Amino acid sequence: MTISLYQCSVLSYLQTLDAVHGFLMRAREHFSRHGTNLQEVLSLRMHPDMRPFSFQLHSVAAHATGTIEAMHSGTFTPTIDIPERDYPAWLDHIAQAATKLRALEPGEINACQGKRVMFELGDLRLPFKIEDFVLSFSLPNFHFHATTAYDILRAQGVPLGKRDYLGRLRLDK
Repeated sequence: MTISLYQCSVLSYLQTLDAVHGFLMRAREHFSRHGTNLQEVLSLRMHPDMRPFSFQLHSVAAHATGTIEAMHSGTFTPTIDIPERDYPAWLDHIAQAATKLRALEPGEINACQGKRVMFELGDLRLPFKIEDFVLSFSLPNFHFHATTAYDILRAQGVPLGKRDYLGRLRLDK
C-alpha cells in the first residue's frame, strides 16, 4: 500500500479541522444555553501552566496551514503570540484554515515529498525531510492542541464524545 504526502498531511488536517469546527459549534450552543460568556471560554486552561483555549485553536490552524506553507518555503516558524479574537472569529479562523487546504491539489503537495524543511523557534533549529516533519512533528503537535481544546470543552460540561473528535472518517465506498 502506498500513501501519499497529500493523504497523510492535507486530508488528515482537514478531517480534524472540520471536527474542531464542529465541536466549537456545539460548544457555542452549549455555552449560550447555559449563559456562559464565550470570551471567558477563550481563556480557559487544563492546568495553570498550560496555554489557554485560544492558543490551542491558534496552534491547530497554525500547524495545518503552516506546514503546507513550509512545504513550499522550506521553513516552519511558529508564532506563539495569539491574536486577539472573539469566539466567532476563532470559528471563522478554523474554517478559513480548512478552506485553504481544500483549495490545494494533491499533485502540488505530493511534489514536495523529499524536500527539506527547517523548524525554527528562537535559537532552536531542527532540520527535517518534509514527510518526517509532517509525521513526527506537525501532526502530533496538531493533534495535541486539538485534543487539548476538546478536553477543555469537555471539562466545562460540553456534551462531546469521541465521534465529535474523530470527525468524518475516510471510509472505503
